[in-house]
Amino acid sequence: MDALKRTERHEWVLEGLDCANCALKIENGVSKIEGVLDCSVNFVTKTLTMTASPDQEEEVLRQTERKVHRLEPHIRMIVKNARGRLREDSRSEVGTVQAGSTEDCACGGHEHADHPHSHAGHHHSHEVHGEEAHVRDGHDHDDHADGKRAHAPHDHHTTDGHSHATHSHSHSHGDDSHAGHTHDHGTEGMRPMIARLAAGAVIAAVAWWLPVEGVGKLALFLLAYIIVGGDVVLQAARSLVRGMAFDEYFLMTLATVGAFAIGEYPEGVAVMFFYQIGELFQGVAVNRSRKSIGDLMDIRPDYANLKTADSVQRVSPEDVRIGDLIVIKPGEKIPLDGKVVDGESHVDTSALTGESVPRTVEPGSSVLSGFINTNGLLTVEVGKEFGESAVSKILELVQNASAKKAPTEKFITKFSRYYTPVVVIVALLLAVVPPLVVPGAQFADWIYRALVFLVISCPCALVVSIPLGFFGGIGAASRSGVLIKGGNYLEALNDVKYAVFDKTGTLTKGVFRVTGIYPAEAFTKESLLETAALAELHSTHPIAASLRESYGKELLTERVQQYSEISGHGIQAQIDGRLVLAGNAKLMEREHVAFDAAQQAGTLDEGTVVHVAVDKVYAGCILISDEVKEDAAKTIASLKKLGVVKTIMLTGDNRTVAEAVGRQLGLDEVRAELLPQHKAEAIEQLSATKKTSDKVLFVGDGINDTPVLALADVGVAMGGLGSDAAIEAADIVIMNDEPSRLVTAIHIAKRTRRIVWQNIIFALGVKAVFLTLGAFGIATMWEAVFSDVGVTLLAVLNVMRVLKARSYE
Repeated sequence: MDALKRTERHEWVLEGLDCANCALKIENGVSKIEGVLDCSVNFVTKTLTMTASPDQEEEVLRQTERKVHRLEPHIRMIVKNARGRLREDSRSEVGTVQAGSTEDCACGGHEHADHPHSHAGHHHSHEVHGEEAHVRDGHDHDDHADGKRAHAPHDHHTTDGHSHATHSHSHSHGDDSHAGHTHDHGTEGMRPMIARLAAGAVIAAVAWWLPVEGVGKLALFLLAYIIVGGDVVLQAARSLVRGMAFDEYFLMTLATVGAFAIGEYPEGVAVMFFYQIGELFQGVAVNRSRKSIGDLMDIRPDYANLKTADSVQRVSPEDVRIGDLIVIKPGEKIPLDGKVVDGESHVDTSALTGESVPRTVEPGSSVLSGFINTNGLLTVEVGKEFGESAVSKILELVQNASAKKAPTEKFITKFSRYYTPVVVIVALLLAVVPPLVVPGAQFADWIYRALVFLVISCPCALVVSIPLGFFGGIGAASRSGVLIKGGNYLEALNDVKYAVFDKTGTLTKGVFRVTGIYPAEAFTKESLLETAALAELHSTHPIAASLRESYGKELLTERVQQYSEISGHGIQAQIDGRLVLAGNAKLMEREHVAFDAAQQAGTLDEGTVVHVAVDKVYAGCILISDEVKEDAAKTIASLKKLGVVKTIMLTGDNRTVAEAVGRQLGLDEVRAELLPQHKAEAIEQLSATKKTSDKVLFVGDGINDTPVLALADVGVAMGGLGSDAAIEAADIVIMNDEPSRLVTAIHIAKRTRRIVWQNIIFALGVKAVFLTLGAFGIATMWEAVFSDVGVTLLAVLNVMRVLKARSYE
């Protein structure tokens, strides 16, 4: 339990976080709290994830709430996981922490979304009747016991069978005004903002054209400035009070007030106007990209049709219990995992597997939550509660991926921490030093140049677009049926030089197929296969299934009498009145049937041999082998084109079979007859000899390969759909059984890194140009602010290309 407790994570949804810079400030601030082991704030999903030392847990949680409240008073914290296991986090009790006002921050800075959940259905608000809202503002729990608590409307009722209810409350604080930088640019917030900007622009134009000088002109421009940017100035004052001099509001206010101070009234208004316009468009773009990423992974079902004795009721998926019957109508998502008990249909599995071909289901077929029923009416018996369903685990995995940042993200986080202070210090020196040391230099001229520096002192384009890029890449991969557990693993795929594969179930299907028929003299291939298929007619063994499938014709059950299975040996049956034996060599020996090993054509080591005898006379043998996956050879070839220098197969199978598969697939190296510990040793040896920058990737089934998956730089589990073990064990989970999805994931990783670095080079390049032009007095403040918000907008739009569907054949 101690080990479990040490790895326990706490997670909050930060409602109102629409500012990438704010996310960085919160992450840096919380990380410095004593007892915090690690902390991550994801701007895209608005989540704060933190691991605390168990002996300081309560104090750390209080300090975290206080720190967030101090840094960003407008943010409301909704607890996502209380003190339970991670699997229970999504159903644990949710409290809220609300402070002050509802204004949003700059640098991506506005709240546009009008949907109640944080990320594509990951965190829904739920109704809880008769309960009191749990309000904390970062202080003691009783601070608001004097009537400042309120119940709020919620979306729907939820219980989970553990007497926990997930709920989210809104709160009204009598002493909190809603003043400040309130940019709710949804359908309601856009119009007032546009009206303000239009009014300010008209007044500024009047001031520009009217022949008014002195105080009159200043008054008109000042009025336009207050209308356009009053909320920014107010928020800047609050930032200064909280000791955050490098807040973008404060910097923008300083730049524009500085312009007024040196008599550049039109530029002061114009810079604030362009800044607000840019923030408006940037905020819309960011929220659209958030929504696109959210839609990409929005596989959460909203309701279930619960079948009772006399009716069908629409309920929350969390309310359905194991054994309940649910009805899925055409076009609806299957809300929970279970088994079809009535009806036939085709289901679309693309949301989970990326496969476009519908899958046929009928009574007895297993179905998973997230599948979409396309045509027939289905009745399903529920096999797992919603919290344990496939869709819950996938959503949890994808959302938790944001906590594992790519090295590039970490670099940008560190860079941003120093960039703004350095630029501000340079601006200060630029304003003061040249007028003192350069003959004839005017203070007003150099202060103006310094103000240009201030305008572009926030690295918004990077702190907004880089997290969006990596999360978009993870989203695009999940849509293709590949779950990547973090940006670090997505980026690591770019540097894979060694690809190591398990054989069975990874490169081969793990199912059997007839690969050779060797009849004795009195039989033909057709008659031998027919006899074996009839003998195995009632068997459920995979080998029996492969014999029936290979025969491919109708088998009449009345031809088979007195069927019996002989454990560890095979089948005995009466077929058309003749005694037939089908099984291994031990069965032939037991029944004293003479056979010549040479009749097996020397193929004993190539697979499983089924011997057949009719009336105690040897009829021949059939060779059954594991079938190589159709796309396995193509996958190996594609990996080599993508820069993988060595492909290796590790298997416990015998050497003859393994080398035959290796030749067929074009593998560089095959190691056979290995025990699990030998596989681990092989990975360790490879890791010891490779270059530090090169990555070793291991692909297995996620069931028997856990130690190997852990040792590799990137562990990939195949066939994650329906396999808890695979989802838990690996860094990357391929939801279906196609190794070619690995190639797709590497293509997405390369595309993501290419776009992310385009943004980094573009943003830093433009900033360098304008800092240089500003220092030489060439660039004006309008151009600087226009370029700054323009670069951010272009970076966000560029990052949306990560999500575009592409065929990576």
